[in-house]
Amino acid sequence: MYDRLGGMAFFEALTERFYAGVEADPLLRPLYPEDLGPSRRHLCLFLAQFWGGPRAYEDERGHPQLRARHLPFRVGPEERDHWLAHMSAAVEAAGLSALDNAQLMGYFRASAAHMVNTAS
Repeated sequence: MYDRLGGMAFFEALTERFYAGVEADPLLRPLYPEDLGPSRRHLCLFLAQFWGGPRAYEDERGHPQLRARHLPFRVGPEERDHWLAHMSAAVEAAGLSALDNAQLMGYFRASAAHMVNTAS
């Protein structure tokens, strides 16, 4: 899927759109470090690798361990929904085929639900 979507350029653009939403979100922004650059890079590399691109994320950071990496942060249903809204908007803006959109969003919905670590 990595190549079909346009390779690294697709994931860079997707990540930029997503973080533009996060940056303006009063609920999510405090969960991120002041400098969003490293977080943006990590997400981009992770997504590219997950969808069949280069293994740069794993080379730099080791196994993704998504849930473990997010446990220090309070992620409840409201944070999940905000995160998913920004990612949904970023994916929608890409103008993908219905199949590619559905595959990406299926993954993002499941991942967002998996990161929830508190009930409120």
